Amino acid sequence: MKRLRNHLIGIDQGDTVLFSDFEDGGEMWTGRGQRERRRRIAFSEPFRTEPSVHVSISMWDVDTNMPLRADIAAETITADGFDLVFRTWGDTRVARVRAAWMAMGELRQVDDWELY
Repeated sequence: MKRLRNHLIGIDQGDTVLFSDFEDGGEMWTGRGQRERRRRIAFSEPFRTEPSVHVSISMWDVDTNMPLRADIAAETITADGFDLVFRTWGDTRVARVRAAWMAMGELRQVDDWELY
C-alpha cells in the first residue's frame, strides 16, 4: 500500500490513442509473434514522488477471427511521467487501441526544500 504523507494529493488523467495500424498496414494489424507499442506520457505537472498509475483499454478494434491476446501496463513510472505499454503476441490482429490512465500521488508543497 502506498502511504501519502501530505495533504496535497494530485490526480492527473488522460485518454491516449496508442496506435491505429489498420489504415497503413502496421505490424499490430499485419504482424505475428511478440509485438509492443510504447508511448511516453508526461504528467501535466510533476508529482512530489512517483505516483500510483492505473491504465486500462478504453477502446480496441480487433479481428475476432483470431484469439485475442493483450497486455497493457504502466512502466518506468517517475514523478514526471510514465511509459504506457501495449503488448500482443501470436496471431492476434489489433487494428487500434486507445488507453485511459490515471495517476494519483503527492504534490509538492510551497515550503518543500530541495537541498541537494
